[in-house]
Formats: sequence, C-alpha cells, structure tokens
Amino acid sequence: MNILVTGAGGFIGHHLVKRLKKDGHRVVGCDWKHPEFEPTHADMFFNVDLRSKDQTELVYKSGGRFDEVYSLAANMGGMGFIENYKAIIMRDSALISINVLEAARKYGARRLFYSSSACAYNIELQKETDNPALSEGMAYPAMAEAGYGWEKLYAEMLCEHYTEDFGLTTRIARFHNVYGPFGTWRGGREKAPAAMCRKVLLTEDNGEIDIWGDGIQTRTFMYIEDCLDGVLRIMRGDYPHPLNLGTDYMISINDLAKLAMSFENKNLTLKHIPGPLGVRGRSSDNTLIKKVLGWEPTIPLEQGLKENYFWIKSEIEKARAQGETVDVRSYLPDSDSDE
Repeated sequence: MNILVTGAGGFIGHHLVKRLKKDGHRVVGCDWKHPEFEPTHADMFFNVDLRSKDQTELVYKSGGRFDEVYSLAANMGGMGFIENYKAIIMRDSALISINVLEAARKYGARRLFYSSSACAYNIELQKETDNPALSEGMAYPAMAEAGYGWEKLYAEMLCEHYTEDFGLTTRIARFHNVYGPFGTWRGGREKAPAAMCRKVLLTEDNGEIDIWGDGIQTRTFMYIEDCLDGVLRIMRGDYPHPLNLGTDYMISINDLAKLAMSFENKNLTLKHIPGPLGVRGRSSDNTLIKKVLGWEPTIPLEQGLKENYFWIKSEIEKARAQGETVDVRSYLPDSDSDE
C-alpha cells in the first residue's frame, strides 16, 4: 500500500513509519521536524507545516494517491506543556486536523486514522484516584480537558462527519499515555514516564526528586509496541467510532517513581511540589476494543518502563560524551514546535 504518516518526526509517528516499512509498504512521512534520535525510514519525507493548507496539499499532490493516512501530527507535549499553551495547542492542532482531513477527501485517500486522546473525556468523571475506567460513551456530555482535550473531541466529530457527508472512511483511537524508546525525555515536552526515568537516572542515591502534587494521582501507561499493534488493528477493522487504546493497569505517580527507582535499586526521597496535575485519576475501559477487535494491550508496565529507562540512560551517556549538561529538571519549551 501507499501510506502517509503525518507527524512522522514525532515519537509515535516515527515508530509507525518503521513498522509500516517493515511490513513492506511504501511510506511517505511529513512533519515540521525530522525524527530526533535517528533518520526517518520513510521512502519520502516532507519537511512541511501542516497548519498551512498549501503545504498540506503539496504532500498529497507529490506522494501519490494514499491507501491509508495516519493523522498523528499535533502541537502537544506533557502536562506542563498542555496546561500552559492551551490557545496555541487548540489553534495549531485544529488547523492541522482540518487540513489533513480535507486534503484526504480532496485527493482521494481511501482511509484515514485519527489519533485522539483520553483528554477528550469528561473531566468531571475523573476527580478520584480510583475512579472507574473510562468507557467510550463517557466523553458525553462533553467537558474535555481545557485546550488539548477539546480540540481532540472536535476533530473526532469532524472525522465522523467527513464519513457521513463525503464517504471518507475514518477510524479513531483515544490514546492513553503512550511511552517508550525514541520518545522525548527532556526539554519540557516529555511525559511522566520519561520525566520520571530522567529524574531517577540523574539523581544520586539517597537524594530526592520532585513530584508535582501529592503523587497520588493515577494514570495508565501503554508501551509503544502495543500502541502500534492497536493502531493498525483499529485502522484495518470495521468499527467506525472512537475506541480506547490504552492499558487498564492504573498506577499512582508516586508508585511510578518507585518502579523507576527499582531498576537500579536506588533509594530516593520524593519531594512533592506545586505543579500542573491534570485530572485526579484516569484508566482505560477496554471492554469495547476487546469486543470489536478481540485484542487489548498486553505489555506489562514494568517491562516497558525498564526498556525506556535504560534507553534514556544511554541517551544521557551520549549527551554527556558530547559535552552537554543534562538537567534533572523540566522546563517549558518554546510553543512553536511539534511533538
């Protein structure tokens, strides 16, 4: 097949390009940045700004008619980023979603996958650390997370209306915290698993690491290989509405830190400080995905986080060998850059 991956310079997009190439497909990638840690595996890579209608159409015109389009591009990051750049995230990501979807219709793409997020769920249902897992119908009545979550919910609806009005086949997954090697681990856009691994790695034994809030807030985390399996199954399946894509194993941020410490038997104190928290508790209800696909993610958090931990350790060693100073803390990045 001839396949387009938008956001191919980002974490999930880069991994997806590699998987699709391994499966024997012709892959076109595009992004406003190249992959950070290794060259792209795409047959063609367009360094474009998908906020621009003309630049988006250039990719479709040059790449040939696409059998599949994976719409992964967005302006986003971890909790610190999405709490501080709500307007920019909504503006940029909405433009990207609209342009990619409209070009898919205009240039005859056969099928489009949209990467939504668990942030689309009603925040009023996520006020307890042990809240029930979120099933797909619980996105409505709508009260998504400010900024990022509302744009995701809007883009989901846009996909479904493009199917209704224009006959474009669309598939939607609500991602629940994807992590793994080749993901951002410093600079302010990193998410909790990578940030935690970095903090543990850069702190001497018997030292202390910062945790935003009381650390009791809970999340689930899905390893990248499970994510890719799910994306491909959803894209090529028959279910036309949003599906959760995440694990149902909830862990507190405090326990996530302790798990990261366990890989090298570190003894560190958790220092709880003010910071962006997001919702109090969130988990993925996988009842529907198991029903329609006969599948759910299977890689245990301990296994996946250990892989991520030692990959980040190797990246820290590379950076130091090149004379870089690697800071244990997180800083907010410039807002005008991609995942």
